[in-house]
Amino acid sequence: MTRIAFIGLGNMGGGMAANQAKAGHEVAAFDLSAQALEKAVAAGCRAAGSAAEAVAGAEVVITMLPAGPHVRAVYADEVLTKALKSALLIDCSTIDVESARAVAADAKARGFRFADAPVSGGTAAAEGGTLAFMVGCDEADFAAVEAALAPMARAVIRAGDHGAGQAAKICNNMVLGISMIGVCEAFALAEKLGLDPDRFFEIATKSSGQCWSLSNYSPWPGQVPAAPSNRDYEGGFATAMMLKDLKLAQEAAAKSGAATPMGAQAEGMYALFDRLGGGAKDFSAILQLFRGNLP
Repeated sequence: MTRIAFIGLGNMGGGMAANQAKAGHEVAAFDLSAQALEKAVAAGCRAAGSAAEAVAGAEVVITMLPAGPHVRAVYADEVLTKALKSALLIDCSTIDVESARAVAADAKARGFRFADAPVSGGTAAAEGGTLAFMVGCDEADFAAVEAALAPMARAVIRAGDHGAGQAAKICNNMVLGISMIGVCEAFALAEKLGLDPDRFFEIATKSSGQCWSLSNYSPWPGQVPAAPSNRDYEGGFATAMMLKDLKLAQEAAAKSGAATPMGAQAEGMYALFDRLGGGAKDFSAILQLFRGNLP
């Protein structure tokens, strides 16, 4: 049994913390939402009254927070001042590379081991313990990080040094956002041309149009049983979160001088869909924008 502090129990963090408890670890959980905390307790976690209380005595600290400023504040104010120096610190939030490296430098200066380890897989994978983790850490710390993440993971890959996990995540999600728009446009065109969507799915998944957004996460209902398109696009990966990741990618591109015109176009499309009321829906719901089926 490992003593784990888990801070941030939202759509992703709740399932992740539950899997740590299911693996037999002692999980002290904290979130500002009382409802999220209640769910964590029902899943076998112990409720903590604050982040500082959660990390006290923990051997591993895992955070899953909304954005860079939250991560910086929680680590500076509560984690780095209250955790055991022997604790392994892992941030699974998706944030900007600069913030990840800043927190890592602060943690290292205080004698902590730290990793940025954002995830891919969505809420179903968070609940099922099948997330993919992209890790930025010192090479010597990776084995410990991998072991700590194992109850929540199907794959744990070291991307490189601190900040590399975040770099991998924003690049990966830029690919995902762009490819989903292409799949949705193709379905909308197929419909206009009178092509049966199920027949198009069958053909495209067996030919050069095959991609993860189509084969594993089809935006057209009834084709992939686990896809959010079968649940009126509820759950999954919210459009607002995809937009956040695409904004991070564009900010990184601007700072590094990279040319990402398709990424910029994808950000604009998801921003439009978000403003038209699609922010809470899974990002694959952008299909309905192209079909003209917005409420």
